[in-house]
Amino acid sequence: MVVSLAKGQKVDLTKTNPGLQKVMIGLGWDTNKYDGGHDFDLDTSIFLLDETGKVKDPSDFVFYNNTTGGNGSVVHSGDNLTGDGDGDDEVVYVTLNEVPAAIQKITFTVTIHDAESRNQNFGMVSNAFIRIVNDANGQELIRYDLGEDFSIETALVVGELYRHGAEWKFSAIGSGYQGGLAALCNDFGLQVG
Repeated sequence: MVVSLAKGQKVDLTKTNPGLQKVMIGLGWDTNKYDGGHDFDLDTSIFLLDETGKVKDPSDFVFYNNTTGGNGSVVHSGDNLTGDGDGDDEVVYVTLNEVPAAIQKITFTVTIHDAESRNQNFGMVSNAFIRIVNDANGQELIRYDLGEDFSIETALVVGELYRHGAEWKFSAIGSGYQGGLAALCNDFGLQVG
């Protein structure tokens, strides 16, 4: 049975799914009719955070140019340049039992590539979601549909996996940011130009 979450809700992942080791995180979206003359490219980025809520090492920032982090426990499947079609637009695999102990949270974000120069924002995006699937059997465990409450934002923190004792939980965040990926990087302790 799929657990559907609303913004701000938290749910057990491993406690309610004993033996769960590897999950597939699917993120998807559609773009509304847009006639600005530019492609609309959304990107998933993953921040592996320590107990202070910061990225300790640049290798723990996983995105289309650095597709593996956490000593190989987090793998980004690659960049989808269009978001066309139904289903997952970008996919991340997490092997929960191999995530280094220093990593307390795995935060999933979506940003719009070159949003400012292309005059694009999340008000032009619809049907955004994140879902967690048991990689062993393909069963969808958790789904969070973001809804349509964004306008000028160019980056979203969609959700996060986090440690709770020996277990993993998931939190539906759904927070928008202005300033795109650079703003997220700075908030999570990565210095960008």
